[in-house]
Amino acid sequence: MSDRPVEPFVRAMTRFVGGPFGRHARGPVWFASPAPVAILLGTIVWVITILRQNPCRQTELGVIPDHFQNQCYSDIPVLFGTRGLMDGNTPYLDSGDYHVLEYPVLTGWLIELNRLITVLLGAPVGPGLEEVDRMAATNLFYSVNMVVLFVFWLVTILAHLGSARGRGWDSLMLVAAPGVVLTGLINWDMLPLALTAVGVMFWARRRPGWAGLFWGLAMAAKLYAGFFLGPLLFLCLRAGRMKEFARTVAFFVVGWLVPNLPVMVLAWDEWVAFWSFNSDRAGDFGSIWYLFVLNDTPLENLNLISTGLFAVLCLGIAALILLAPQRPRLGQVFFLVLMAFMLTNKVYSPQYVLWVLPFLALCRPRWRDWVIFSIGEWLYVMAIWGHLGGYIGPGDGGPDKLFWAATILRMGTQAWVVGIVIRDILRPRLDQVRATAAGRGYVDDPSGGVLDGAPDMHWIPARRDHQPVPSWPAQPHGPGDFGQAPQPHRLGPPPPPHQPHGPGDFGQPPQPYRPHPPGEGDQRRVESS
Repeated sequence: MSDRPVEPFVRAMTRFVGGPFGRHARGPVWFASPAPVAILLGTIVWVITILRQNPCRQTELGVIPDHFQNQCYSDIPVLFGTRGLMDGNTPYLDSGDYHVLEYPVLTGWLIELNRLITVLLGAPVGPGLEEVDRMAATNLFYSVNMVVLFVFWLVTILAHLGSARGRGWDSLMLVAAPGVVLTGLINWDMLPLALTAVGVMFWARRRPGWAGLFWGLAMAAKLYAGFFLGPLLFLCLRAGRMKEFARTVAFFVVGWLVPNLPVMVLAWDEWVAFWSFNSDRAGDFGSIWYLFVLNDTPLENLNLISTGLFAVLCLGIAALILLAPQRPRLGQVFFLVLMAFMLTNKVYSPQYVLWVLPFLALCRPRWRDWVIFSIGEWLYVMAIWGHLGGYIGPGDGGPDKLFWAATILRMGTQAWVVGIVIRDILRPRLDQVRATAAGRGYVDDPSGGVLDGAPDMHWIPARRDHQPVPSWPAQPHGPGDFGQAPQPHRLGPPPPPHQPHGPGDFGQPPQPYRPHPPGEGDQRRVESS
């Protein structure tokens, strides 16, 4: 038998091979370990992603594929020809008769690296190219990006596997997510995804300095990683881990400044272009505000409305962290803050789903909720390309109600998962991660790092006299956070010694020891949540 509750979907899917692999099983069976399965499945998923994008490659002169009809639009080949890259220009530092690259700096450096690799592989670049040379250079640049982004995808998988000890199989919720196939090659979001995942892994391994460094790099590639510092502040405040938080912030600033500082010094106007572009945007694709634009009733002061709503939700998350019966897990609050941002932001592009997939697996590893979340995303991606191509709107040019419905359905499915996560925080006994098998204790936060098992501060209203046991025992840190690797997983105290039976026992063996957090009830209820 396995040493923790098996998710009902997994139990059903493994019946044809004899059920879940037990902890006493032996043998060099590669599919009994999550790492090789995740890597193999991740490779297959990426190959499918590439094949899905192939119809959008231009292979005939004068024939431009319909990206929206083929459901395979990507910024990568488009921006190669419209941001000076095909002319041999370096993003930010060179200028010409084209728009400044509207991406954060580290993403721009990745694009420049891929451009240089494309040149080394023999692609013709420079002004005044013939159409056949432009087509060849664009396709080669696209292929180079596919390979480089695949490397970041593998890094994401491996880092996620190392972020939650004892829950490796949950990584399949990330690896098999339809959002990867649907949006993985729309642009370069695999870069911040990998950096964020590595940061979470270092935090889980009690190395906050390295975590902050990688999160700072992730924010230099995409803004969203900066939002992690908010919930992390309140988690550390509740646990009395402010030294670790300060170290994380210090390294975060270094990680963000290193790629940004050269552009800030050498090309300030081009560096500011990204911030100006996002500030000036109206309600755009995917957001609830875009529906007002489609209805010819755009909202004024949208920056204030959007930012204000996000701030209110962040305050709610902060209150939840401080007032919850048990300190929320890292993956739960990171998921909530990302969803708060995306549901209130002025734009909610299809590829943004990649940001939350790792945290969906960390905070709610339940296939039912994963399926609900994925269906909403899949239907929306189909609808946005149909909307942009004009294929799903009414023939008389009226409102595109199918797209409206897909947008609202997407937000509804995500709000469902958000509600379930909040319920798990308020009722920890229903948390799929915290409950373990009989006799094995009650864990706190396998990805929590220095927060895992830490007692609450004395001023916390919901403070308990007894805390759940840590998932990873604390290890002493050496200089620069190069602490010892976590020791093997120990979930709780050993069972009590065998006791003699009293009258009426009829020789029944003693029941397994089932320690519960005070007031939290029977952990077996989690299996039906």
